[in-house]
Amino acid sequence: MSAPWLTEADADLAEFVRIVSTPTNLTDYPHAAGVEQGIVVFDGASLPGTELVDERRAVMAEISHALMEGPGVVAFRGAFRDGGVIDRASAVFHEIIAEQHASGTASGDHFAKPGANDRIWNALEKLALRDPQGFADYYSNDVIALASRSWLGPNYQVTSQVNVVNPGGQAQVPHSDYHLGFMGREQNEAYPAHVHRLSQALTIQGAVAHCDMPLETGPTFYLPHSQKFPSVYLAWRRQDFASYVEEHKVQLALAKGDAVFFNPALLHGAGTNVTSDVRRMANLLQVSSAFGRAIETVDRMSMANALFPILAEGHRTRSIAQDTLDNIIAASAEGYAFPTNLDRDQPLEGLAPPSQADLVRTAIREDWDAQALDQALAAHAKRRMTA
Repeated sequence: MSAPWLTEADADLAEFVRIVSTPTNLTDYPHAAGVEQGIVVFDGASLPGTELVDERRAVMAEISHALMEGPGVVAFRGAFRDGGVIDRASAVFHEIIAEQHASGTASGDHFAKPGANDRIWNALEKLALRDPQGFADYYSNDVIALASRSWLGPNYQVTSQVNVVNPGGQAQVPHSDYHLGFMGREQNEAYPAHVHRLSQALTIQGAVAHCDMPLETGPTFYLPHSQKFPSVYLAWRRQDFASYVEEHKVQLALAKGDAVFFNPALLHGAGTNVTSDVRRMANLLQVSSAFGRAIETVDRMSMANALFPILAEGHRTRSIAQDTLDNIIAASAEGYAFPTNLDRDQPLEGLAPPSQADLVRTAIREDWDAQALDQALAAHAKRRMTA
């Protein structure tokens, strides 16, 4: 029986090294063009179309195998055959970044020093509203659909964040990604081991190269097979694991229009751009499963306001125990920070902004009145809107 709970302290570096030392065998991927740096590489021009049902499903099976049981990362050479589609979207993205600079807006980065990169949050919606035809041309791309369906099935949800690593921009720390990668150690350890495994199947990470990315520009680095380590969402925070990743990571040079997709648990990060003149732009795709939603729409803000007098009084008089308060808050207020508008609701402490439940707990702890909580919840809801 595997351990039902995972801790950072119990992560076994020797077992981790054994797992990530697994070779990637091209024979497991008969439709792939090759294996580079342990990464399975497909030729975008030779992928079967939707009319070739059996062959397409065979390719999808290879992609999903690579992402879970294989190296955790696949690349597609020539994912975009028309470079003009990339250039048109890039022009919109450069325009948005220029406007951010002019307005003094600084879009932070979860895993790098502020100011090292230029970031566009919710680039998906911004591109659609500024250039609907450009958006349609871009997201009609079959490779994006193929990779997303291979991992998530139909009815997935696409989000996009543009990242530009400027000349001299330093590498991100090696990390896993959303969901559990955006949580601290204590939060991670609160989730049972099976949720750590399940989290990997809820999203797929992607990156489309918007310029040529030779190694000196700092393309994303990876540690193939690291997603298979049970404690990977916890282990990357330890210095011994981080040092191993730094010594053994690989990078794949990309051309404009290439794309990479990987398991969110895979240890990775943006590399250092050592050039003096290349602004390395990638459109980072985070595609989510259709299943990550509740069955009903619930007005949790109204519920929180209605319950607050009872919770506050119970806390003041000690007539409601703290764990009971927590249970009531969990059943009523939204306890998860995402989705949100990261232009307005950037995390100031940690990797995620405060959730609705965090505000309720703060209001109880700091003895707010009902009006103060109502105003704070309304402001919180407004920050999460895109318009």
